Amino acid sequence: MDQAKSQDMKMRRLWGRVRSWLSRPANVILLTFLIVLAALTLYPLLSMLMETFTIHVGREARAAKEAAGTLSLYHFQRLFATSENDYSWIQFYQPFLNTLIVSLSASVIAIMFGGTVAFLVTRTNLKYKKFVSAVFTFPYIMPSWTLALFWEAFFKNVNIGLKTSNGIMAAVFGVYMPEWFVYGAFPIALVLGLHYAPFAYILIGGILRNMDANLEEAATILRASRPRIIWRITLPMVKPAMLSTFLLVFASSMSAYSVPVFLGSPVRYYVLSTKMKSLMDSYPGQAYIIVAVMILFGVGILLLNQKVTNSRKQFTTVTGKSGQISKINLGKANRPVAILLVIILLLVAVVPLITFAMESIIVKAGDYSLSNMTLDFWIGTNLQERLDQGDSTGILLNPKVWNALGYSLGLAVTCAFVAGTCGILVGYGVAKRRGSRFSSWVNSLSFFPYLMPSLAFGAIYLAMSSKIPWLRGFLLLGLVGSVKYLPFASRSGVNAMLQLSGEIEEAAVITGVPWWKRMARIIVPIQKSSFLSGYLLPMVSCMRELSLFVLLVPTSNTILTTMLMQYSEKGWAQFGNAINLLIIIVVLLVNFIVNKLTGASIDKGVGG
Repeated sequence: MDQAKSQDMKMRRLWGRVRSWLSRPANVILLTFLIVLAALTLYPLLSMLMETFTIHVGREARAAKEAAGTLSLYHFQRLFATSENDYSWIQFYQPFLNTLIVSLSASVIAIMFGGTVAFLVTRTNLKYKKFVSAVFTFPYIMPSWTLALFWEAFFKNVNIGLKTSNGIMAAVFGVYMPEWFVYGAFPIALVLGLHYAPFAYILIGGILRNMDANLEEAATILRASRPRIIWRITLPMVKPAMLSTFLLVFASSMSAYSVPVFLGSPVRYYVLSTKMKSLMDSYPGQAYIIVAVMILFGVGILLLNQKVTNSRKQFTTVTGKSGQISKINLGKANRPVAILLVIILLLVAVVPLITFAMESIIVKAGDYSLSNMTLDFWIGTNLQERLDQGDSTGILLNPKVWNALGYSLGLAVTCAFVAGTCGILVGYGVAKRRGSRFSSWVNSLSFFPYLMPSLAFGAIYLAMSSKIPWLRGFLLLGLVGSVKYLPFASRSGVNAMLQLSGEIEEAAVITGVPWWKRMARIIVPIQKSSFLSGYLLPMVSCMRELSLFVLLVPTSNTILTTMLMQYSEKGWAQFGNAINLLIIIVVLLVNFIVNKLTGASIDKGVGG
């Protein structure tokens, strides 16, 4: 009897502990996302790893002299240890070295450029802030490969690469740039760095904007110099955002495909992603090994980020105290710095848009006279008869374009809503349980999809969908997009939550305010601009995504980016440039509407 009573008491205590643990919203959130993310990330990863040991049908089976479906180490031996004709060096080691150079360089460029601009906008009296803040996000809104095409069209010449024509610099100004400047590591890293610099601007700028000015004021009272304040106070505060930016840019650059293709292939400069794509058609087992290597390096950076942000160090920058910011007076350097920054942004963000607009209205390439310009590619009819090019109507009169635009918008909004909402919840759970293994697991899983190259990620889910009959069409695209873009939202959510002092929510807890009301009335309003970036970044990414969806869409006319690719492959450059410009205009319009309705935008309201 006593033993039964003792057992009953133990069960009651255990159940009490479980109820107490589940009564904390952060624990419930983390448990839910641990299960869901494990199913949506670890299963695809395990499926991919199995492919590295599997002999595939076709050329791979013939080369390995084994039956398709057999488990073997052939791919590893072939890719890593084949000296014949320098196969391993050409197929892996050299592209691997090139990838490290490009990714590290792009990360440094993005953080230095984006972080510097964020500091100037938020912490100084820089002129033209609104213009800088609005225009700085343009390079990210535009697909990265359009910047690569612009760079190539501007600087290419007959003396280098496999191209036989001159670009604008050579044709108009007679300036022939050297090969290293036009193709290879330098332009790839520069274009990727500029493309991802808004990551640094958004993440670092949001932290700087919300910092408690009392920290700097106290240092000023103690007569600390401005450089010392920046080095000892400002930089440590933005360290989580800098590491998150580095993680995002490095992982993005490692898996980037389009930019290395356009700016590397003409001089046979290959990186892991381009080698992976070329091997996917003939030797998929080796291609998946390359994917695994790319993920492994991403995980290494992720662990570094975890070690810093999950430590017991405090990165609280938003408290219940004054948030007044003491801005640095640039003095006589203000106008020159502002003008230089405006010129750079015009060259990076505005000139490409003008180029795309011009290229969408000229009939014969290279001829920019008024007689060679027409709006028919936008609003014309019977183009095949009169111009012998492209579709029969301009893009604004083409029902296929409008259908693709509606599908793209619906998909982008769906992915943004799911990823953004989940990102806020993940951020809350991770911040509240920071330092625990539970928090680290969920934080790692929420970022893991970003470490997988988009092309391979889409291919894995395509294979999974063949085993799940109901996972088709819009549902498949929405699921893949939401999972793939969750890292954007989770990084934004975690950074925003780490800024908040615990005393803000504790006051509401003491008065008995329920969790959902604390989120809706206190936490979300305070960090509204940061949270909105968790919705807008996935939407922008989805609107201009190509690699992730190209294998999953039913037809090439399903979404705008695949339609753009189809037009480019057919040589209909005018239609391609017009659709590219249409994508950018739509995203800017959405950003403008959100800004007017909520007061926030894709730059998280950083600009003054």
